[in-house]
Amino acid sequence: MTDWLMQNGTRLLEKIFEHVYMFAIALIVGILIAVPLGIFISRYRKTSQAIISVTSVLQTFPSLAVLAIMVPILGIGKIPAIVALSLYSLLPILRNTYLGIVNMSPGIVDVAKGQGLSSAQVLRGVILPLAAPVIMSGIRVSGVYLIAWTTLAAYIGAGGLGDFIYTGLQNYDINYILGGTIPVSLMAILFDLLFGKIEKKVTPKTHR
Repeated sequence: MTDWLMQNGTRLLEKIFEHVYMFAIALIVGILIAVPLGIFISRYRKTSQAIISVTSVLQTFPSLAVLAIMVPILGIGKIPAIVALSLYSLLPILRNTYLGIVNMSPGIVDVAKGQGLSSAQVLRGVILPLAAPVIMSGIRVSGVYLIAWTTLAAYIGAGGLGDFIYTGLQNYDINYILGGTIPVSLMAILFDLLFGKIEKKVTPKTHR
C-alpha cells in the first residue's frame, strides 16, 4: 500500500478534490432548495405531505439508476452527477426543516408577534434560530449520505474517489479499492463530527 501511495499520491489528492467538490456543490444546492421549500410547506400544510411524499419517492430510486437517467438529459460528467446528488440530498433537509418549524410551541410565536414583530422578523429572529438544530441535523444526515453516494458518480465519468474503487474492482486490485474507500470513510466521519459540533453550537441554551 505504501508503494501504491507513492505512485498515486498526486492522483489521490486530485480525486479527493473532485469528490469534495461534487459533494459540496450538491449539498449546497440541496440546502438552497430544501430549506426555503420546508419553510413554505410549513405555512401551507395541505401541500406539505404531497411535496414530502414526492421527495420520498425520489429517495427510493436506486442512486445508480438516477445517475443513468441523467446521462441522456445532461450527458456525462460532473453536472449530471451534481444534479442527481442534489435530488438525493433533499429529503432529510426538507423533512427536518418542516418538522423543526411545525413542532415548535405556538406560544413562542404568539409571544413574538405580541411584541410587534412582523412575520419576517418572527421567522428570522425566532423560528429559524429555534429550528436550527433540527435543520442542521437533516443537513448532517444528508451530507454523510452524499459523501458515500458521490462514489457512484465515477460510473458516468464524473471522477472522484469512485474512480479508484471502480478501477480496483475491474482489475481485482485491493490497493485501488482501499485507496478509494478509506478516504471516503474518513471524510464521512469527519463531516459527521464537524456538523455534530455545529449542531450543538446552533442549539439555543433554552433547548439545552
